[in-house]
Amino acid sequence: MNIVVLDGYTLNPGDNPWTPIERLGTLTVHDRTPADQVVTRARDAEIVLTNRTPLTRETIDALPKLRLIGVLATGCDVVDVTAARARGIPVSNVPVYATDSVAEYVFAVITNYFRQPALHSELVKAGQWQKSGDFSFWRTPLTELAGKTIGIVGFGRIGRRVGELARAFKMRVLAHEIGHMAPSSYEVGWSELEELVSESDVVTFHCNQTPQNTGIVNKALLAYMKPTALLINTARGELVQEQDLADALNEGVIGAAAVDVVSEEPIAEGNPLLHARNVVITPHIAWAALDARKRLMRATFENIRAFQNGAPINVVN
Repeated sequence: MNIVVLDGYTLNPGDNPWTPIERLGTLTVHDRTPADQVVTRARDAEIVLTNRTPLTRETIDALPKLRLIGVLATGCDVVDVTAARARGIPVSNVPVYATDSVAEYVFAVITNYFRQPALHSELVKAGQWQKSGDFSFWRTPLTELAGKTIGIVGFGRIGRRVGELARAFKMRVLAHEIGHMAPSSYEVGWSELEELVSESDVVTFHCNQTPQNTGIVNKALLAYMKPTALLINTARGELVQEQDLADALNEGVIGAAAVDVVSEEPIAEGNPLLHARNVVITPHIAWAALDARKRLMRATFENIRAFQNGAPINVVN
């Protein structure tokens, strides 16, 4: 089968070979594909793999040989799944691959905020420890996680894993989920969003983006947060009204923020968070540990093989 990857660079920038996929057909990998070149590059493809390159109704209709769309991620918002279904084309995603990677990123951010090792390392290198004259020197208050409250918005696989790590740090866990609450093996307090935000020392977002929650992190919600609280977003950039968050940081409404996703990626030069106080901005890397990317490659192989065997798996449409 003819397999075309539209944007393979982030999955394999050189350390995660396409060898498993190569065994399943004739493989062509493009690191990136501009929107106006998708049809040209995928015209003869029976299987198209995409991560962030959109496959619109018009694009899908222009690919007569297309039989399977594979999304190199969990979220499938880049594919018009309705148009694919109308053509009888299954869309398969990878639902479980980055749970540990994202959860560990969240705690890297949390521990850095409360204990500030990176800041104090820079202060030592700048000579501040020597100038202090003391055997122990710190610039900012250092606090323990034990006894703090973490609020988790979106209690799916990643949210539950974040809660599990939080419990290991002796934190109190609050969770908010629209619809059915998944069971957990540890104590969780279920909260309405405003209550969760007001009681938490850390608020971390792990929910899907929907029309109802787009821009939900706004001036009104941020006003409920503690002035020392940390806000983390590893979900979708569009959940946050970025000017409101920048204003909250600059005005001391909240203590700090860490965002791994923004409304436009790569980040636009005019994004107000670039010039905000007390914000960590990372380039959408929470998911990208090599271990997670290897799982993603293997799961994509399994999706294609299952389709070729006549029993597609992880079909979202």
